[in-house]
Amino acid sequence: MSQGRGPRARLRRKCSCFCASARCNSSRVNPVALITGASRGIGRGIALELAKIGYDLVLNFASNAAAARQTAADCLAQAKETGKKIRAEICPADVAAAAGRQSLIGCTRKAFGRLDLLVNNAGVAPAARADILDATEESFDRLLSINVKGPYFLTQLAAKWMIDQVCSRRENEADSLAQNIPPPHGGGYRPKIITISSVSAYAASTNRGDYCVSKAALSMLTPLFAARLAEHGINVYEIRPGIIATDMTAPVKDKYDKLIAEGLTPIQRWGTPEDVGRAVAAIAQDLLPFSTGEVINVDGGFHLRRL
Repeated sequence: MSQGRGPRARLRRKCSCFCASARCNSSRVNPVALITGASRGIGRGIALELAKIGYDLVLNFASNAAAARQTAADCLAQAKETGKKIRAEICPADVAAAAGRQSLIGCTRKAFGRLDLLVNNAGVAPAARADILDATEESFDRLLSINVKGPYFLTQLAAKWMIDQVCSRRENEADSLAQNIPPPHGGGYRPKIITISSVSAYAASTNRGDYCVSKAALSMLTPLFAARLAEHGINVYEIRPGIIATDMTAPVKDKYDKLIAEGLTPIQRWGTPEDVGRAVAAIAQDLLPFSTGEVINVDGGFHLRRL
């Protein structure tokens, strides 16, 4: 009988030591977060909240370098206000492209030599809303490429690196214990992956079916990677925002002002990027260590079924 041919054995990553810089030897090294689509909106809100709790940041953007630089500067200021000293790097990349995803991981390795948290936030809406009977293949392909393929394969890259880091930390901790010295980093390296999806993962909007399909597919990423990575101590979460005030939702502000006032959401207000950022920060601080594969709704109760 052949040995080690089951699914886990076939896919199991081999432990390898990784330490790219002298920063790895300091017990005071900040944790590092890579956030896609971080120049504005929800991604910016997430970055600001992580800055408050002392995360070094890699802020990805697609085209608006000025907005990314402003977000980085605001993160540094936010961290300073809370007594933290952080670094924030900006990195242009198209997450839908393999070269872009490799660039993001490479940028993070070069800047910090470690990754503690991946936040898959980058996403797009249709360029124009269209009835599902009239929707185009071009729009469908664009949304699936950016909203699904990008985070799926970026998570794959990040997860492999995180597994290597977990194995390296375990080896270093074992060596330290054998020599009766404190383990590096104080022990307890617990990387995490968070995907920002949408209530459109389950709420049907027939004038933007491609967007709904992309978010429904994206939602499956979390249970898949949660099941695969649990043995390595890597927890995976989905945060599902509802109606959030960003430039993306600005064109439909009047519509949703009215719907919210009429009771669309039990908590009768718009959500904010800060609301989503605070949920990410709770996970980043390891406040949900016994949860993985979990969906966290940040939607004012939109998901509740009511009579």
